[in-house]
Amino acid sequence: MQIIGKTYKGLEDILAKEIQDLGGKNIEIGRRAISFEGNKTLLYKANLCCRTATRFLMPIASFSAKNADELYEQTKKIDWTQYMNVKTTFLIDSTVYSESFTHSQFVSYRVKDAIVDYWMERTNQRPSVKLEGADLYLNVHIAGDRVTLSLDSSGES
Repeated sequence: MQIIGKTYKGLEDILAKEIQDLGGKNIEIGRRAISFEGNKTLLYKANLCCRTATRFLMPIASFSAKNADELYEQTKKIDWTQYMNVKTTFLIDSTVYSESFTHSQFVSYRVKDAIVDYWMERTNQRPSVKLEGADLYLNVHIAGDRVTLSLDSSGES
């Protein structure tokens, strides 16, 4: 599976070496992040052993969205039954580098709305957002009009 390790500027090479030493494959260095391939075992090891990573993300969807309505519609299309059920509590963290999306909290709200509406349409029940100790942590990254939704395996800081 594809994994993204987030880090601080200047530590990308060090994180890449840590991941390589743990057995990560196809490592690519990005801006304040690296991407690599691995399995669940590697993901657990990375969370426990890496000193330079701030968190590890597993992308589940990537799409283009030029506005909040497109973000909502694309998010709602995801088969959320693969990642949660209606009783799963969740928390969304957003990082935004975009002229179209200027407020990360608004992005989090639109993604939350899409997930809740997805479940309401199917079960007539809604999952709950939980600000601490959520069952599922989600990360939304927007660069320009490119959106990446990921599961956050690292949880709370």
